[in-house]
Amino acid sequence: MTELTNYRNIGIFAHVDAGKTTTTERILKLTGKIHKLGEVHDGEATTDFMDQEQERGITIQSAATSCIWDNHRLNIIDTPGHVDFTIEVYRSLKVLDGGIGVFCGSGGVEPQSETNWRYANDSEVARIILVNKLDRVGADFYRVVEQVEDVLGANPLVMVLPVGIEDEFKGVVDLLTRKAWIWDDSGDPTNYTIKDVPADMQEKVEEWREKLIEMAVEQDDGLMEQYLEGNEPSIDELKACIRKGTIALDFFPTYCGSAFKNKGIQLVLNAVVDYLPNPTEVKPQPEVDLEGNETGEFAIVDVEGPLRALAFKIMDDRFGALTFIRIYSGKIEKGTNVLNTFTGKTERIGRIVEMHADSREELSSAQAGDIVAVLGMKNVQTGHTLCDPKKPATLEPMVFPAPVISIAISPKDKAASEKMGVALGKMIQEDPSFHVETDEDSGETILKGMGELHLDIKVDILKRTHGVEVEVGKPQVAYRETITQRVEDSYTHKKQTGGSGQFAKIDYVIEPGEPGSGYEFESKVSGGNVPREFWPAVQKGFANSLERGVLAGFPTLDFKVTLLDGGYHPVDSSAVAYELAARAAYRQTMPKAGPQLMEPIMKVDVFTPEAHVGDVIGDLNRRRGMIRSQEPGATGVRIKAECPLSEMFGYIGDLRTMTSGRGQFSMEFLHYMPCPKNVAEDVIKETLEREAKKK
Repeated sequence: MTELTNYRNIGIFAHVDAGKTTTTERILKLTGKIHKLGEVHDGEATTDFMDQEQERGITIQSAATSCIWDNHRLNIIDTPGHVDFTIEVYRSLKVLDGGIGVFCGSGGVEPQSETNWRYANDSEVARIILVNKLDRVGADFYRVVEQVEDVLGANPLVMVLPVGIEDEFKGVVDLLTRKAWIWDDSGDPTNYTIKDVPADMQEKVEEWREKLIEMAVEQDDGLMEQYLEGNEPSIDELKACIRKGTIALDFFPTYCGSAFKNKGIQLVLNAVVDYLPNPTEVKPQPEVDLEGNETGEFAIVDVEGPLRALAFKIMDDRFGALTFIRIYSGKIEKGTNVLNTFTGKTERIGRIVEMHADSREELSSAQAGDIVAVLGMKNVQTGHTLCDPKKPATLEPMVFPAPVISIAISPKDKAASEKMGVALGKMIQEDPSFHVETDEDSGETILKGMGELHLDIKVDILKRTHGVEVEVGKPQVAYRETITQRVEDSYTHKKQTGGSGQFAKIDYVIEPGEPGSGYEFESKVSGGNVPREFWPAVQKGFANSLERGVLAGFPTLDFKVTLLDGGYHPVDSSAVAYELAARAAYRQTMPKAGPQLMEPIMKVDVFTPEAHVGDVIGDLNRRRGMIRSQEPGATGVRIKAECPLSEMFGYIGDLRTMTSGRGQFSMEFLHYMPCPKNVAEDVIKETLEREAKKK
């Protein structure tokens, strides 16, 4: 068993194209895990093993692998950068102890970097920073360091300085040791020499080294006093301070290099070992009860403790469903039974494997701190807790964003129909941000996801991985409805057939809620006109109705119902009668409350060469976009805007045409906003016509 202090569970995350997967490849090569380097642009990267990843040159699902560096075991997860797959980043960060944030030396802090950084802050994950691609035209290490401070509001602790830049990039100066690591042009990462600092850099090195020491000694009052008295701490003392500050998230050790040219990666690996926490140094996971309330207990990382493990990813491959788990406490062995606290059922651990992208190594057991995959799990899904059946506990579950876009698909023939059901079942298990529904009226299958690319990939996986040919409809926007006026109303439900009847009377107010508040219910009934035991039935009646709004059948957001009074019959009143009364009351009152259509607004980030800025802004304005800011960079301009999702379909094609193929963009859901009247009328008309056709 590996000593826990020698474990490092880390993730590599960044914007699309900043070089995460290439960095992972270099780490695997340096640690002896692979012998031939695969390149992303050739479709040969180890961790990009899906056909879709190899063709598009992007990472779609997080891949896990492990390796050894300096007698430390590194469990590494390479995560996707594209905004449609942030769910993969989020759930990976949830189970990691540390991370490497990779930023492009010329692109700097890009929009997806911001999202991932925010997720990492939420998960309180210690990080080191790698400013990559310093061999690129327009690369500027110091500018990226400034952006980390300004855009991310983070404290970069600069540990190395680049020697040369762009074509001249040769290596880095380690500020702690005042030594320059210079690589030759053979492309072999092990062909480097350690030299003295180049004469023209000495002043700069001393200036940045002083900044490093000043920031580091703030972690130790004694060392700070000595430093102020003119005594410089030793390198070991400084390293201890840097480790302490990194784990406390006070600052982020910042490195630079070029993963593609094999320069600078060794220092990053040394930093992972020196500064990122081992599993015992991370805040323990809080345990919660079945309602999701914290119990005050924690899953302390301890091999001898009761088993606590979190399933963070399900992956289907040729050998069956693999469940990736992070073990927080205790150990698991092949053939033993574990309890899934979500389902309340025990599951048998069939086999335990250590993954290396899509190849595997069999293990007989795994312990606290490990990230492994297990086979044989039948009903385990992402976010479920596996624990010791004798000492049950639930770990804090994961929360996933709601989808904002949908498409209808239909199988081409009956054989495809049966295969499609099985395939979609597997895909839902693998990706919690992907939803599938069946439209009861038309029988169509509706796929819902986080963006066009997300659904595009899902359809591609259906066709290629599962061999299911489907026809795909036009993308549909997930509109919502809300109300704008307060209405006081009353409804009486009366039904008399032979025997006992049904009676329920409710007096209530329906009013708009705060944006983002969802559905709220309150009872102000005093006296026994509506007995207390029937209040939940009224609440449930309204809650069950909000899935269908009164304008065009979209779910209703942000409204509050207050039960004021009502009537009651000692024989004929029942929970069912009050629930039916609430449902009818919803249909009766909502049309009077100024119903309004809401549309999803996306946060859009467009990068364009300077020559095309006017065209891009004009086009965004035509799409009802609100321009928030323009930031000139070394190679072009970044435009930040807010646009309705309905206007953004097919945008990438138009952007490429406008910018001669050089523009890029990313977008993510921001919030819902009221639809302009003319747009709302068209959407409602179109939706009602579509509904009528189905019938």
